[in-house]
Amino acid sequence: MPFASAAVPAPSRSTGRIRPLVRVVAGSAVLLVVLYTYVLRIAVGDVNPFDFFGYFTNQTSTMTALVLIAVGVLALRGRRPPTWLSVAWGVGAACLIVVAVVYNALVPGTGSAPAWVSVVLHVVFPVLVLIDIAFSPDRPRLAWKRVWWVLPYPLVWITVVLLRGVTDGWVPYGFLLPERGLPSLVLHVVGILMLLMVAAAGVWALSLRTSRRSAAHTR
Repeated sequence: MPFASAAVPAPSRSTGRIRPLVRVVAGSAVLLVVLYTYVLRIAVGDVNPFDFFGYFTNQTSTMTALVLIAVGVLALRGRRPPTWLSVAWGVGAACLIVVAVVYNALVPGTGSAPAWVSVVLHVVFPVLVLIDIAFSPDRPRLAWKRVWWVLPYPLVWITVVLLRGVTDGWVPYGFLLPERGLPSLVLHVVGILMLLMVAAAGVWALSLRTSRRSAAHTR
């Protein structure tokens, strides 16, 4: 089985129900922010969900928020997340790091969303998820052999975006425009994938660090 149960340290009693509740609240708040932003697009006549959710930020924020809610609900019920959900948690965190770096380094201030929405999705949420992983005593260990699971979702997203770029001309970010030429596209895609793997390595390393510290604490 590729996702057999993993060894997970028992949650610290000091965290109680606060951390799971924060996860549920934070995830729900992000979903509301994404929904609010979509409503704003509908209000100006841009109702196409494939365009709105074609943005990596909107997709990743939505999916990671759902994962965070699921993890929080399980913890409130005294249950640990299954390995596949833990991997999804790590993948979401790595993708959010890419969201934060790419937006703030390559396309700062772009888009039609209110400034506070951009701050929430491109700064606050990625930081909160990373802090949770870095300091969470109930964070399960992520085996290095599963770090490659961070690639399928972004690769599918990039493929769909590039296909749309050469067919209907729509791309979410200017650096993916076909008219910029193949060398530019290859450079940006490879660069983003390399950044993603670095981010994933950091998240996986944090999960190991947390697990070892928690294990030492429980001895």
